[in-house]
Amino acid sequence: MTVDFSFTPEQDNLRGHVRELLRAACSPEYAERCDREARPPREAYEALGRHGWFGLTIPPEHGGSGGTPVELAILLEETGRHFEELAMWVFRTLTYGGYAVLQHGSPEQKRSLLPRVARGELSFCLGLTEPQSGSDAAALATRATRDGDGYVINGQKVFTSGMDISDYCLLVTRTATGEKKQHGITNFLVDTRLPGIQVRKIETLGQRAIGTTQVFYTDVRVPASAVLGEVDRGWEAVDSYLWYERLCLSAARVGAASAAFDYALDYAKTRKQFGRAIGEFQAISHKLADMKVMLDISRMLVYRFAWQLARGEATRHDAALVKLYTAESYKAIADMGLQILGGYGYCMEYPMQRFFRDSRLAVIGAGTSEIQRNIIARGLGL
Repeated sequence: MTVDFSFTPEQDNLRGHVRELLRAACSPEYAERCDREARPPREAYEALGRHGWFGLTIPPEHGGSGGTPVELAILLEETGRHFEELAMWVFRTLTYGGYAVLQHGSPEQKRSLLPRVARGELSFCLGLTEPQSGSDAAALATRATRDGDGYVINGQKVFTSGMDISDYCLLVTRTATGEKKQHGITNFLVDTRLPGIQVRKIETLGQRAIGTTQVFYTDVRVPASAVLGEVDRGWEAVDSYLWYERLCLSAARVGAASAAFDYALDYAKTRKQFGRAIGEFQAISHKLADMKVMLDISRMLVYRFAWQLARGEATRHDAALVKLYTAESYKAIADMGLQILGGYGYCMEYPMQRFFRDSRLAVIGAGTSEIQRNIIARGLGL
């Protein structure tokens, strides 16, 4: 197997263009303000839409540019470098609105939704986790019952991040009971404005600009045309979305970890104690060396996984590996960065505390590090 780690001139140009756009649309001061005020970065999200970035991985026949997972990783790494939560918002729309509809949508769903996603007109989120089904995600209880020419949905979801700012929720429901809990699951594209949907914001330690929500579904009526994919056979589709999600999350977090590293490195070069820059002390320089190693390995794993996805060669083991390493590395880099800043790292006016808070979710959300290790161990035959 030959892996080419070089980027094409077109990919280098892509990175440069998105970086230039976000320098203007998502400055450090803007990201800080969104976090402090718990305000979604809507202006930056809309700027990406106006410049066509939501069409990156959508085929030309649906208004996009037909990019590969490698280009997607570049977009999300650069977006995460400027503001991780903006990257999270972008990835949800590209995954649950773009990738999911492209893979399993009906011809009508593709015609009506994909061009609007490509133009940046729509926002999507995922409704999967429930109060009693977190790591055991397939043990969900939210039920969709056939009723005439549609379905009626009742149940409760938690950690549906972005529900309050999304147009559609890719909602995972139970429509039948089978021999295994993965059987009898059906996915719906639910209009978030439908009667019977109640959304409650959850206050969180980090990720405060968009945050997450608890959602209650009470006799929510949806048409049969809202079904995404096959009735009762939706779990395999959800599984594929989560693989794609792990590429997106990992790329975004590599970008955020890069920003945290750059900030700590610059601080270590300019902050003086005992008559010299603190970066000259081995206790600090070794931390920065470890951070750099973790960052480079994370980036290589992301682009290797993107390359595997593009070739159709990615495995569950690969998805777990990249998610585990990039999440744990981001958390460690943010923690060491805060230590390097010392007391200033603990102050809310410096951005390192945001990296520290936001990175803590990386090892919990979208599959805990413990679950990723279980998957990797099973892949080893253990």
